[in-house]
Amino acid sequence: MEKNNKLESIAVFCASSPGNDEQIYHEAYRLGEILAKRNIQLIFGGSKLGLMGQVAAGTLENGGRAIGVIPEFLKTKEVVHTGLTQLITTRNMHERKLKMHELSNGFIALPGGFGTLEELFEIVTWGQLGLHRNPIGLLNINRFYDDLIALLKSMVRKEVLRKENFDLLLIGENIEELLEKMHNFKPLPIPKWMNKNQT
Repeated sequence: MEKNNKLESIAVFCASSPGNDEQIYHEAYRLGEILAKRNIQLIFGGSKLGLMGQVAAGTLENGGRAIGVIPEFLKTKEVVHTGLTQLITTRNMHERKLKMHELSNGFIALPGGFGTLEELFEIVTWGQLGLHRNPIGLLNINRFYDDLIALLKSMVRKEVLRKENFDLLLIGENIEELLEKMHNFKPLPIPKWMNKNQT
């Protein structure tokens, strides 16, 4: 099948904590490794801690490029990854998300907490509004996101979330499956009420 999306830079949203699931911890590293081997640049939150640090390690230790984007107030030696290809410092969290969006043509959410969900749902909302046309993946490692997926399906059934907008979120149980879905993703038409200045 012909690929529709050339993924050159993927932003990864994930926890700055390691969590207590060894499979998730291992898969975070493996995602970075696969990105490196496919020559896909990693864009991430710039921390050396937790799952963030694992994805960066997987990328860098396999010859890939990793660009961190971190707000000034988090840039302490205890948090920031100092061995990256590039580290970009922003004034605040909002600028961080804008910069990550600007640098990426795809997005993947790994397991995480409130920050990960906030980043994921903002980028999905931007896609729904036609502000970008890039694929967004949810990596459901070890069924971590099963309850969230069930909630979203309930929102569709209750008609507060449109099915085509739910389908913007590409769900994969493993990395290879998810990247394949992202390569073959076809975005929604830009909403008729949007004008070119808004997109």
